[in-house]
Amino acid sequence: MPPDHGRYGYHPWPARPPYRWPGGARLAVYLGLNLEHFAFGEGLGAELAPGASAGHPQPDVLNYAWRDYGNRVGAWRVLQMLDELALPATVLLNSAMYGYAPELVAAHRARGDEIAGHGRTNSERQSAMDEAAERALIAESAAAIAGAEGAAPRGWLSPWIAESFSTPDLLREAGFRYTLNWCADDQPIWLRTRAGPLLAIPYPQEVNDIPAIVARKDGAAQFAEMILDDFAERRRQVARDGQPQVMGIALHPYLIGQPYRLRALRRALAVIAAAPRDEVWVTTAGEILDHVDTLPEGMVP
Repeated sequence: MPPDHGRYGYHPWPARPPYRWPGGARLAVYLGLNLEHFAFGEGLGAELAPGASAGHPQPDVLNYAWRDYGNRVGAWRVLQMLDELALPATVLLNSAMYGYAPELVAAHRARGDEIAGHGRTNSERQSAMDEAAERALIAESAAAIAGAEGAAPRGWLSPWIAESFSTPDLLREAGFRYTLNWCADDQPIWLRTRAGPLLAIPYPQEVNDIPAIVARKDGAAQFAEMILDDFAERRRQVARDGQPQVMGIALHPYLIGQPYRLRALRRALAVIAAAPRDEVWVTTAGEILDHVDTLPEGMVP
């Protein structure tokens, strides 16, 4: 057998005990909205056109400014759309945003959105750090959120979904209750850590605007259609087999906040917002954790 991570065991999908979400729903849907800040002239970042990753010299003004559009303009348009559709969000926050765009974070705080940890900046990766440095990164990010929001964050998404071999242990030791890093399932599953269980809540790498738009070059209409097809197929599956599912939709304002993409996204999210609440629970990742905590032991693998 090849080396194993030891974090969870294999649980066949048809053999799992069924349960329901609040209101009797079988499908939980949440929006993971990434608010990210990037270093100028260094570090990592998605690219609209070949830049530093292709060996071009810094500063990479084109790609930096394209990403910064999300914080300056796109994220505010996304906020308006969320208000129009009365949709909650789980904000995946680089803690550097408190210094760079505090008004934007405050707007999400005012509407009651969940604030989850997403590192300090997406210009660095945890997987490149030793354990002490990674522990410090997690602590610094969590402390910034706790200081501004009045409560410690319960969830975490690593910048670039980058983990070391110790990341789940360090997260649990820092008081985090769930992670979005592991996209291995359509239901929440418990991860084993040296400090106790850590819930892995499904975070999409398919219905996610970065892989779709940046990597696969999907158009705005194609991404919206992907959301609608994913939603429709999941509703069919949960009605057929009774197994609950989590559908996450991952969004980045520098991508989805572009007007033509936002228009297509609004059409798709309006369908989700209008779904019957006894079938579809539109929620946050933190509320999914809260519900899992109420279930009998052994119900969630």
